[in-house]
Amino acid sequence: MEAVARHTYLDFVPRQRFQPALALSPDAGTVAYSGNAGGHFGLWTMPAAGGPAQRVAELPGRAVRQIAWTPDGKDLVFTADLEGDEQYRIYRAAADGAEPVEIGGGPDCQRILAAAPFDATGRYLAYAANDRDPAVQDLLVRDLDEGTERRISPPDGVVFEPTGISPDGRWLLAAGSTSNTDVAAYLVDLTDPASEARCVTARHGQGIFAPRGWAPDSGGFYLLTNVWSEFTAAAFQPLDRDGLEVVARYDWDVELLEAAGDTLAWAVNEAGRSVLHLRRDGVTVIHPGVPPGVITALALAPDGGGAVLLIDAATRPTELAAVDLAGGFRYLTDARPPALRVIDPVEPESITYPASGGREVHALLYRPGGPGPHPVVLSIHGGPEGQERPGYLRSGLYQHLLNQGIAVFAPNIAGSTGYGIAHQKLIYRDWGGIDLDDLDHAVRHLRTRPGLDAGRIAAMGGSYGGFAALSCVARLPYPWAACVSICGPTNLVTLAKGAPPTWKTLVRTVLGDPDTDAEFLLRRSPVTHAGAITAPLFVLQGARDPRVPRSESDQLVSRLRERGVQVRYDVFPDEGHGFTNRDNELKAYGEIARFLTDHLRACGA
Repeated sequence: MEAVARHTYLDFVPRQRFQPALALSPDAGTVAYSGNAGGHFGLWTMPAAGGPAQRVAELPGRAVRQIAWTPDGKDLVFTADLEGDEQYRIYRAAADGAEPVEIGGGPDCQRILAAAPFDATGRYLAYAANDRDPAVQDLLVRDLDEGTERRISPPDGVVFEPTGISPDGRWLLAAGSTSNTDVAAYLVDLTDPASEARCVTARHGQGIFAPRGWAPDSGGFYLLTNVWSEFTAAAFQPLDRDGLEVVARYDWDVELLEAAGDTLAWAVNEAGRSVLHLRRDGVTVIHPGVPPGVITALALAPDGGGAVLLIDAATRPTELAAVDLAGGFRYLTDARPPALRVIDPVEPESITYPASGGREVHALLYRPGGPGPHPVVLSIHGGPEGQERPGYLRSGLYQHLLNQGIAVFAPNIAGSTGYGIAHQKLIYRDWGGIDLDDLDHAVRHLRTRPGLDAGRIAAMGGSYGGFAALSCVARLPYPWAACVSICGPTNLVTLAKGAPPTWKTLVRTVLGDPDTDAEFLLRRSPVTHAGAITAPLFVLQGARDPRVPRSESDQLVSRLRERGVQVRYDVFPDEGHGFTNRDNELKAYGEIARFLTDHLRACGA
């Protein structure tokens, strides 16, 4: 049998990565996006018909997160944070690349632009900020001509995030959340200076009522909701009557609902893959040209005649692409690395495996070419309310491991999104419980799969996935070959106490109360079971991480080193929760690749 050609990790690294942020100019001729071709995530533009990219702004140490055009198409506004601290500031830059100017200024805080932040005239800008009180995220409407602001405060425990101003300028639409599964729609009458935010979906009960775009006549708005089933559907809420109107409903989640002119576009998450739907003149079609993958961002042309999107696939990194209503599709970028031009990348196999209580867990299994049995990396997604989907993950790490003869098994355990609200809520206040049981069943299943070496399994994850990976090696009785934790929580009590101030209600709902549930949370914490960890461990941490502070990693590493356990600990002083600096990212994933390859090969020697 012909030997498989081996490549270095860098051979699999995309030429650039993108933040999930897109905006089309008012004339639909130019697309703006956030890409890291220059080393950091800067603001770039390129012709929507294809052509060379132009860097509009790249602020030292800052990453561009959200983008919007001014209604006249001359300028762009964007948010950016410093070294991953998630303290976003708002900037305005001319599309021709003039130096950006900060809007508003003020103290460090979380400033969140509305999805469509301007009124039709471009005078008013809508955003949210927790500048008044770190634990409260207010709505703000800024008069850019006068430099004044109107502030609307949320009800207790509710976190506001603005959606947009109605085309007639009267209403500000916003989401008000207490958790990822409790989201309501609110309206503010901008013609009444005394108007407070009014919840307009409370009549439908509790659940997901996540507002999206306005109807062109301002007579109502579109939203995603689970009011009819376990899955989110697309709906329309008229302002002149109570009932919700179904737009699109499936036995999968609807995502990325966008409205422009008389066109609607949305993606359906079918077992992790995105299927793009378009509706115009009352007729809905599945767009035939979009290749299999995951649509991570979508922007319709203002007249609804076309769209741009970011699409990620297991066999091709995230790219910017354009689609038209006739079914046409074309890539606008080419981020493919050298290795993908000379080898056939691996598509994952979609499988299910049995778990406790008669449940089935969906997972993706990536098998290397060549003869087995192959060692396995058990890769656990973050969130926990996230989903493992068939993308070009961790800047090519999966495909590199596969090229080295290492399989990847990525399950969507309890808590994952995409499989109904009941599956998502299973993990609420049960971290390290039902999720760990699902991971135990994952290992049992791997032991039954031909061609895999159950004696050589490593656990890996980031954020919540890091917590889960650490829980595996601390609490499941298997001979783990290695473990990698990227910004992973280790102590649920200190995690809950140190969470961002606006997350207090979310933390109590999803994780638990650090005061009343401290004993339970500590029992479920990897640091409590550190004495059982014997597997070689690699911990990576951003020093500026606001979600999982460095102290989470410090306390576990300290405890393990006192016992003489082999621990590698890499701290990145200029990173937060994940990587925004390209050099840091490549160093981190390159070292993870080397660590996993060395230990999975060594334990089988």
